[in-house]
Amino acid sequence: MKDLSLHVMDILQNSTRAKATLIKFTIIENEEQDIYELIFEDNGCGMNEETLQRVTDPFFTTRTVRKVGLGIPLLKQNCEKTGGRFSINSQVGVGTEVHAVFSHKHIDRPALGDIATTIVYTASAYPDIHFIYKHIHNDKEYVFDTQEIAEVLDGISIQNPDIIAYLVEMVRENLKEINVEF
Repeated sequence: MKDLSLHVMDILQNSTRAKATLIKFTIIENEEQDIYELIFEDNGCGMNEETLQRVTDPFFTTRTVRKVGLGIPLLKQNCEKTGGRFSINSQVGVGTEVHAVFSHKHIDRPALGDIATTIVYTASAYPDIHFIYKHIHNDKEYVFDTQEIAEVLDGISIQNPDIIAYLVEMVRENLKEINVEF
């Protein structure tokens, strides 16, 4: 995958297929410690031990429409190419946590890409799911929370095209304010 936002989209889609009602996604950038971390947490159906052991195998998928599942294996590979690490923990009936850590300054770390569009489009596609996106860059932080957005919208749908366009721009502007590079 050419940028991190595509990895993010894939993992978020996994959470929606797992019937999560709450999906938390955090990016932690710490340039001084050379860390670029993606953390995904959901309260979906979780995975049993057998599935958890096989989830990083590109020739394993729980989907019936295809024979391979490349999202998680490619994310793990991209982490390891930068000297980072990858872990996934899951419990049936509780949910799943994915941690992907990259070297922040490593030349092989993919760029972030269009994370604003990824987050907003995913949230608008699943308006009944509570999404929380937090981005921490050194000592600054931005949080996008769909429950807070819904309160401000006061009955206007997050699926409204004008609202989607506004939210994408809002996320971009807030990320620029905390010095996030796309």
